[in-house]
Amino acid sequence: MQWIMFLFLFSFGNCSFHKTRKVTVSLKNLSRYSMMVTQTCFDFLLLMSFGTLVTKAQTQIYLGSNCENTSQEPFSTAYQTNLDKMLTWMSTDAATSKGYNHTSIGINTTVYGLYDCRGDVVGHFCEFCVSFAAREAPKRCPNRVSAMVWYEYCILRYSNESFFGKILTHPTWHGFGTKKVSNMAEVLKGEGFVRSLIRKATEETSQLYYLGGFNLSSTQRRYGMVHCSRDLTNEGCRQCLEAVLAQVHKCCEQKVGWFIWSGTCMIRYDDQMFYLLNNQTSSLPASNQQTDKKRGDKRSKILIISISLMGSIFLLCLSLYRFWFRRRVRKDGFRLSSFHKIQTEESWTTDLRIIPLTTILQSTDNFSEACKLGEGGFGSVYKGILADGTQIAVKRLSKFSGQGSEEFNNEVLFIANLQHRNLVRLLACCLEENESILVYEYLQNKSLDFHLFDDEKRKQFDWKLRLRIVNGIARGILYLHEDSRVTVIHRDLKASNVLLDHDMNPKISDFGLARAFEIGQTQANTKRVMGTYGYMAPEYVMQGLFSVKSDVFSFGVLVLEIMYGRKNSGLYMSEHGQTLLLYAWRTWSAGKCLEMIDPMLEKSFIGSEVERCIHIGLLCVQEDAKDRPTMSDVVVMLASDTMVLPKPKHPAFSIGIMASEEVHTSKSSKIVSNSDLTVSVSLPR
Repeated sequence: MQWIMFLFLFSFGNCSFHKTRKVTVSLKNLSRYSMMVTQTCFDFLLLMSFGTLVTKAQTQIYLGSNCENTSQEPFSTAYQTNLDKMLTWMSTDAATSKGYNHTSIGINTTVYGLYDCRGDVVGHFCEFCVSFAAREAPKRCPNRVSAMVWYEYCILRYSNESFFGKILTHPTWHGFGTKKVSNMAEVLKGEGFVRSLIRKATEETSQLYYLGGFNLSSTQRRYGMVHCSRDLTNEGCRQCLEAVLAQVHKCCEQKVGWFIWSGTCMIRYDDQMFYLLNNQTSSLPASNQQTDKKRGDKRSKILIISISLMGSIFLLCLSLYRFWFRRRVRKDGFRLSSFHKIQTEESWTTDLRIIPLTTILQSTDNFSEACKLGEGGFGSVYKGILADGTQIAVKRLSKFSGQGSEEFNNEVLFIANLQHRNLVRLLACCLEENESILVYEYLQNKSLDFHLFDDEKRKQFDWKLRLRIVNGIARGILYLHEDSRVTVIHRDLKASNVLLDHDMNPKISDFGLARAFEIGQTQANTKRVMGTYGYMAPEYVMQGLFSVKSDVFSFGVLVLEIMYGRKNSGLYMSEHGQTLLLYAWRTWSAGKCLEMIDPMLEKSFIGSEVERCIHIGLLCVQEDAKDRPTMSDVVVMLASDTMVLPKPKHPAFSIGIMASEEVHTSKSSKIVSNSDLTVSVSLPR
């Protein structure tokens, strides 16, 4: 029963893992998803009929490897990256190819790769074998630029030099059973039979493999297979097989069962039918097919009964799925077509990988606490490691989250289509078993607030780094507002939504509340105000109006927080009794803003640059949206030392929660800090 359950999960997973699919903003995708599940159930029924063979495929019998006499030495970063891409491509491509393909990746540090499944192996057998070999090859040949591994059903090879079309006849590897042939006549018949297979594979069919059997006597039958790597020509295949066959008398001719394999071709001979009968064996002689069919009649009857029984289960499974699907659409509106409609000249589509839940569970140790990175309004975020070593951040929508399918869809739509060095990168998503999961690049330095509001960690934030972070955030927002295909309003810019990569470069994340503007649109209105206290513009809180100037306001708050090293809401209960915005404006107006700067910057900051940043921050948080600069103006002001800046007006210091409300909130919330309290306000009609 265990292998049956494994097959179901494996079959489902292989419908999605490592496959790049076009995620289109339409209901058509859900129809395709439904067809995928239907096909999965059908594949499951077929695979169940090959129980023992599938169990054998899972174990992947290892036959040999060759590291091509290359020395062990660390890879360059470029080569390792290209090799990782190659191994991923092989696993992905094997799911949709006819069992063979080869390609090269990279220019200066090129990796050449090839996989080839046995001629009788197709579909899930091939995909599973290639995926397994892709994981094992670097282990069999660690730190080797060239490697070749082969298992019973497939061969996988990669190198830093092109090997396509080249014949390998030395060295050879072989194996044999314990039974011995009874006389020399059997040896001669066997050799003649193998030569006929070679002729059929290279001359009569040109498919570079052939398999079949013959009657050795009235009671005994023998089976054979020849196979060449399908990058060879017919003549190259023939030469390789002839050279391998010439080695048989040295090792194996006295044995009933044997195989011999070079790097580019293989011959196998046995008294048991070891190959799989499928549509690719239809070219076998009729007599051979009939004989093999008689031997399989008994099994076929059992198979027919099994399929008939499972057919009923399949129909029941399909009916239940359709019922669940329709109910879910009605219940929570989970439709890809519910994405915010954008009128543009081209529809937004994206190549986004769909990763199965089983892979997510494996990478995060079943969402263990040890892998947990944090929690927010969306749900929990976990660190994961994929089979190829890629580190990922897994964002799991909580079933109790205040956010829902609309926010999830926003993430998929916006992040997948927006590409900028200062925006976090979305790698994949998962929609299985009522789970809504997003997979991002893993950024090891966590979020800006993790460092900025901690007394110890903030010591590492010198002035040069803070200025770089301010500029990076500004460029990211400018891209959203003016340089992407449509104008995107983030609506939830805050320190916890700015992540830092290994070089401490900022990347804006969390697009769950983002909205896109049509061409010519400058402002929009909503009856449902969602955002974070301390960062929301006054017109948005009071009237539900949002525009690019709403993000400018949030950016201004971020700038002042970075300058002072304090949260905007952190001064409510301090000795000043005022918001950070009002506090900054009053000290700037009095010409004393440098006196109140973050003490951690005393030895590193440049006075004129700090004053300019505070000035720009105050311009961004002015109460009237019309008075605030655009992000293109902000980027210019940050880059110029000579540009004369206008005098800022009073900031919107009256917007926020009162001290008593904040204390109450901190007691009732165990997940988010005061300044990260995300709110939802329904405005009156």
